[in-house]
Amino acid sequence: MTVEYDIVIIGGGSGGLVVASAAAQLKAKVALVEKHRLGGDCLWYGCVPSKSLIYAARVAYQVKNAGRFGIHTNPANINFSQAMGHVQNVIAAIEPHDSPERFEGLGVEVIFGCGQFSDRQTFAVNGRQLKARAFVIATGSRPTIPSIPGLKEAGYLTNEQIFSITERPDSLGIIGAGPIGCELGQSFHRLGTQVTLINSKPHILPKEDPEAAEVIEQQFINEGISIIQNTRAEKVELRDGKKCLWAGNQKIMVDQILVSSGRSPNVESLNLKAAGVEYDQKGLKVNEKLQTTNPKIYGCGDVIGGYQFTHVASHEAVTVLTNALFFPFSKINYRVIPWATFTDPELARVGLTEKEAKERYGEDVYVLKQDFANVDRALAEGVNQGFGKIITRGNGEILGAHLVGPSAGELIHEIVLAMNNNLKVSALSGIHIYPTLSEVNSKAALLLKKQKFAQNKRLKNTLANFFKFMRSL
Repeated sequence: MTVEYDIVIIGGGSGGLVVASAAAQLKAKVALVEKHRLGGDCLWYGCVPSKSLIYAARVAYQVKNAGRFGIHTNPANINFSQAMGHVQNVIAAIEPHDSPERFEGLGVEVIFGCGQFSDRQTFAVNGRQLKARAFVIATGSRPTIPSIPGLKEAGYLTNEQIFSITERPDSLGIIGAGPIGCELGQSFHRLGTQVTLINSKPHILPKEDPEAAEVIEQQFINEGISIIQNTRAEKVELRDGKKCLWAGNQKIMVDQILVSSGRSPNVESLNLKAAGVEYDQKGLKVNEKLQTTNPKIYGCGDVIGGYQFTHVASHEAVTVLTNALFFPFSKINYRVIPWATFTDPELARVGLTEKEAKERYGEDVYVLKQDFANVDRALAEGVNQGFGKIITRGNGEILGAHLVGPSAGELIHEIVLAMNNNLKVSALSGIHIYPTLSEVNSKAALLLKKQKFAQNKRLKNTLANFFKFMRSL
């Protein structure tokens, strides 16, 4: 069999672009197949537009609440279409980094089309039969649409449409209270929309540390966001131009509905059976080398399930690149995977929760919690909600961390660096600039020694006797 390419990548999102760029720069012959446009969800429907909208909404909130700092303005006049224009301008500024021209300049052959596998070694697209030493499936995921009677007929938005609207809805019902629902719910509320979150779980952000999620939940309540907990949306009706959402015995009348209740892998159109690739509702089945059940075909990013973040897709892409181009010896390492939810305050996490740590290590678990209320910079800026929580073993090994508060998504990286390099928590207690928010980490790190000292009666007695003796000299 004649092999035309070293590697063929299917999907031009975050993971696929990393593999394509690196492989081409290593002088491999690369084809990148994308059915729509390069950049994936992150650029067009995810990270970039959502964080741009979040920032615009945060500015609106700061202006509205500037009076607490003695700065008084007229009520903010929010031009929603201009705020959305900011979102589109940011996308346009970043898009050239993911453009076909850039990748073609690197030596990647970019092919636009919807293709499928014709056998275990061939991918067919636009009438061509692409054969390669290895294939990478990086087709991402899409919003999961729940089966709710009347939802389709009434109409709804997902993250794939909401950043294109130019008229602010007066009211918005959001189905799902995970990161997407919470980030967009708070943003739309701050831009003047009445928001109701419908959450099937007892608390919002159910995958996060419950105590940290509670801080976000309380902030939402304080801002006036309605939250319906532990209840599923059951049906939707159209009434007098409004959408009537039934959740339990509650009726919510809204102008728009945003569905943010999970993700599904994009696998159906690829004819994976012909390629010998197994999958389920969560995504491709891959091993620790990110090989599918066909060892010449790899997967990375949302399409394999697991951690569905842009930075994780890039992390997986490095393992895929090494194994697919050279020899499949590298194994993916998920030990230290951080992420953040960009609500206000932000919530960031890495490693184990308290519950997970105690299940694994029993009594050898220390929880080091430092409130932002005791961090002077947070007090100075009026952002003293939340806390930093570091979970360790008695020997100082860091098992996990949870930060909820100002700039949590930035502050978590000091702990990530320590965990990646197997540093003890004491490494975080070194000198920090005063006054900075990062003191939340150093102050928390010091608590391990304090807690261990408090538990050591023998040491306390020894020190008491020592100082008593010294005073008698």
